[in-house]
Amino acid sequence: MVMSKVAAMIGGDAIIGEAALIQRQHARRPQRWLKVAKIYNEFEEECATSNEKLKQIADAMTMEMHAGLASEDGSKLKMLVSYVENLPTGDEEGVYYALDLGGTNFRVLRVQLAGKSGIKSQEFVEVPIPPQLMVGTKQELFDYIATELAKFVGDESDKFHLRPGRQRELGFTFSFPVMQLSIASGTLMRWTKGFSIDDMVGQDVVSELTQAMKRKGIDMHVSALVNDTVGTLARGRYDNNDVAIAVIMGTGTNAAYVEQAQGIPKWHGPPPKSGEMVINMEWGNFSSSHLPLTGYDTALDIESLNPGQQMYEKMISGMYLGEILRRVLLRMADGAALFGDTIPPKLKTPFVLRTPEMSAMHHDTSKDLRVVRHKLKDILEICNTSLKTRKLIVELCNVIATRGARLTAAGILGILKKTGRDIAKNGETPKTVIAMDGGLYEHYTEYRKHLENTLHELVGDELAECIKLVHSNDGSGIGAALLTASHSRYLAIDGS
Repeated sequence: MVMSKVAAMIGGDAIIGEAALIQRQHARRPQRWLKVAKIYNEFEEECATSNEKLKQIADAMTMEMHAGLASEDGSKLKMLVSYVENLPTGDEEGVYYALDLGGTNFRVLRVQLAGKSGIKSQEFVEVPIPPQLMVGTKQELFDYIATELAKFVGDESDKFHLRPGRQRELGFTFSFPVMQLSIASGTLMRWTKGFSIDDMVGQDVVSELTQAMKRKGIDMHVSALVNDTVGTLARGRYDNNDVAIAVIMGTGTNAAYVEQAQGIPKWHGPPPKSGEMVINMEWGNFSSSHLPLTGYDTALDIESLNPGQQMYEKMISGMYLGEILRRVLLRMADGAALFGDTIPPKLKTPFVLRTPEMSAMHHDTSKDLRVVRHKLKDILEICNTSLKTRKLIVELCNVIATRGARLTAAGILGILKKTGRDIAKNGETPKTVIAMDGGLYEHYTEYRKHLENTLHELVGDELAECIKLVHSNDGSGIGAALLTASHSRYLAIDGS
């Protein structure tokens, strides 16, 4: 009986204690949300991008473009001369090949062009690169690539056989930092994306590929060394002669555009016959005091592999948007107990929250935001979130995506200003088509809408009628093949 009374007393104390705990938790909840709101409001304010601020950023972009074109070290923008002076016209004919090397896989493509009828056929194979070859020797890597290229060519039908005395021609998309020396040569500056082949750095990548093809018995000539953004411009121009700018919005970001030859003071080579040259901006490295940097951006930059570099890219591209969201949520969890009294351990892991997941949460239209709930549970192991919390996360996604999209629009306006496409000439406004590519632009619908709407706001209704953004797919593959066609060694012979 005594034992029962003690148990009852303990049970009673436990119930009273639990009730008190619940009361304290309820009392803390409004306080918690006040702290969350303060963090959110500060972040939203710091991310603000008024049209006036965006125009200042556009002007800064234009100034940096001028500086980068004047001298090699004149700007954070490299403004690289691509040596592409002949973009596709749509009249190209013949069979051309492309090799696209930019990550842990590479692709080999064959594209058959039929003049005004367009692309008659296209085929490709994708091949994984064994991890050991990513850190081996240059001969091992290029011999492996050449072997797969030989298989691809060896399996093709008779209809692709060339006329006697002709070599197959290849465009080589090499998506690593390269100092371009001509349309078909360039030296590797450094490896990225997990590659580390020391004996390749400082070497001509086209020369290494050519030697490997010879060793494997492939009779093929590399006619163009291509950057993927320049390839996107070529792909767009093939379909539409008004394409003058290309922008990639994916994991990373970059832009390329057509510049007048006299607008490149640092160019000391022979003047291009076309009077034009494609410039690879490498605009991810753009920086300006007008950029709306937050403490989260600064911390992300300091902890990155390249502190002080690619600030623009770190604010607008797919590699970083999800990480910015994670950092804000971590601050709310730590400073305002957003997810309870303990910080969810997974939330402390850098880059655990990827932009595709952020996009999925941003686009969640279900009444109870179940996509947000599932993502939090599956990725961050955060369970039992309130609808209020999930709504907050969607709002954060919107703030981050809106800022990125509006800053991208400002960059595009900077290019329009530099090329004089933001004003009417002789009473007539030039038509400008901007070729867009990359997963962020293609799949993150809200981001794309904000980008397009902001550009419209910045240029005004009248000019917006003359500016169009179009999705130009596979610049790194088909674009490279098209540039091979427009720079073919047989153009003079064929009278094209």
